[in-house]
Amino acid sequence: MSEIIIYQAEDNKAQVEVTFEQDTVWLSQKQIAALFGTKRPAITKHLSNIFKSGELKVDSVSSILEHTAVDGKKYRTLFYNLDAIISIGYRVNSTKATQFRIWATQTLKEHLMRGYTLNEKRLLEFRQGLEDLERAVQLIQSTGTSGTLDLPEVRGLLDILGQYTQSFILLNRFDNRDLPAGPLSSDLTYEITYPEARAAIEELKRQLMLRNEASALFANEKDDSFRGILGNIVQTFDRQYVYPSIEEQAAHLLYFVIKNHPFSDGNKRTGAFLFVWFLEKNRHRFKASGELKINDNALVALALLVAQSDPAEKELMIKLIINLIIPR
Repeated sequence: MSEIIIYQAEDNKAQVEVTFEQDTVWLSQKQIAALFGTKRPAITKHLSNIFKSGELKVDSVSSILEHTAVDGKKYRTLFYNLDAIISIGYRVNSTKATQFRIWATQTLKEHLMRGYTLNEKRLLEFRQGLEDLERAVQLIQSTGTSGTLDLPEVRGLLDILGQYTQSFILLNRFDNRDLPAGPLSSDLTYEITYPEARAAIEELKRQLMLRNEASALFANEKDDSFRGILGNIVQTFDRQYVYPSIEEQAAHLLYFVIKNHPFSDGNKRTGAFLFVWFLEKNRHRFKASGELKINDNALVALALLVAQSDPAEKELMIKLIINLIIPR
C-alpha cells in the first residue's frame, strides 16, 4: 500500500505530492522537475547521464506505479526513488537537494517506524493466536489419550477446529487487506433469564427421563450458583453488556455451567444444551450456508474438553469456543 505526503519547500516555491512505497520515496520526472524548479527535459538528461555513467542502475531506482491524476483517472507512470532524486539534485541544485534529503529521510524514518510498530503488533497477535491454537490441540490430544473422548467425537472436534486453525493462517492475508474482517455479532436479540432457562432445562430433563437417559437428580441446583452464572452473563457496566456479543455470552455460558458445577448431576449436558438453546434464541446456530456451526460430535467433545481443561486455561477455552461460532 502506498502513502501520499505533501512536501513543501522552505522557500514555499515547491509543493510536491510524495509517494511512499516499498520502504522508499518515489517521484515522477514531472514531480522531480517541480521539486528542483527546472524543466522535465533537464531531468530526463540528468537521469540519462546518471545511468550511462553507471552511478545508478535504472532497474534498481525506477518502478512503474499507479497514481490518480487531477481528472480522477488512474494512470501507470514511471517513478524514481530517493537515490535517483538525490543524484539529480546534486546536478541541479544541491541546496534544494539537501533540504529535500533531510525532509525525506526523517519522514521515511517515521513512515517505517509506524509500519514496523503496526506489523510488530500484528505479528505478536498472529504468534499469540498460533500459540493458543497449539495449546488447544495439546489439550485435545491429552484428553483423547486419557480415553475420555471417543474417536467420532475427536474427529468431530478436529474437523470444526480446522476452521479455527485456518482463521489464524488467513490472518496474514487479512493484514494485507485482501480478506474481509469477521466481527463478533453484537445484535443480541435475546437476553437469557433464569425463569426461561429453568423452564427449558425442566423440559430437557422430562424428555431425558422419558428415554431413561437421566435420573431425578439431573439438573437439580445445588445452590444459587446457576442464578449467579446467568447474572454474570448479562451483567452490564455503564448500561453496556460486559460481554457485548452473542459469541462471548454463549461461550461464557457453556464454560461457567460446565466448570462451576451448579447442578448435582448433568452439568456438561445442561451446559451444552443451554449453549445451543441460547444460540438458537439469538438465531446464531447456523452458518450462512445453512449448516450447523458445531455438529453433535463436536459439541460433545467441546463440552468434555472444557470439563477436562485446567482453570488456568479459561481464556484459551473461551477464545476457542468463540472462534467456532463466529459468522462465516
